[in-house]
Amino acid sequence: MRALFTSFILLAGLIPAASHAAAETLKLEESVEINAKADTVWANVSNFGDLGLWHPAVKTTHILSGTPNLPGAIRLLTLQDNSQVKEELLTFSPAQKTFSYKILEGVFPVSNYRSTITVKALSDSKSKVTWSGDFKRKDLSDKPVANQTDNDAIKTMTVVYRAGLDNLKKISEGM
Repeated sequence: MRALFTSFILLAGLIPAASHAAAETLKLEESVEINAKADTVWANVSNFGDLGLWHPAVKTTHILSGTPNLPGAIRLLTLQDNSQVKEELLTFSPAQKTFSYKILEGVFPVSNYRSTITVKALSDSKSKVTWSGDFKRKDLSDKPVANQTDNDAIKTMTVVYRAGLDNLKKISEGM
């Protein structure tokens, strides 16, 4: 009986350690209402080959393979600090004004990152852009960071989303 109790205690000690080894999937959704037609906003946000058109953190975008707005296209983003992010377009629907992509590699403290950007008309002259993503926190070796929390990863990606959405609003309303 004592051996069974000791085994149970040891096993109980391992379960929490194992559960912390695999980072949980995190979800983030940010949106902005823009005083511009959905077609105008879509024209600004939809070019997979030019994220720098509307996101201030992006210095350049280069399509490495494929065609910019066709699934399978791979782009290389060079950020203002010269760090890079490689992404693949997963879906693209002009009719629904939405596209999805994933990060293949890059500097952000996330892994298994998939994201969707959608533009919806709220009226003839107002639209809403929603940027949502699923990801796990990680370090540069794709393992969870011991001293980084899920909230740290969410905060980092929230800054990325907000900077892009806020600038998209400014650009779209200025047209």
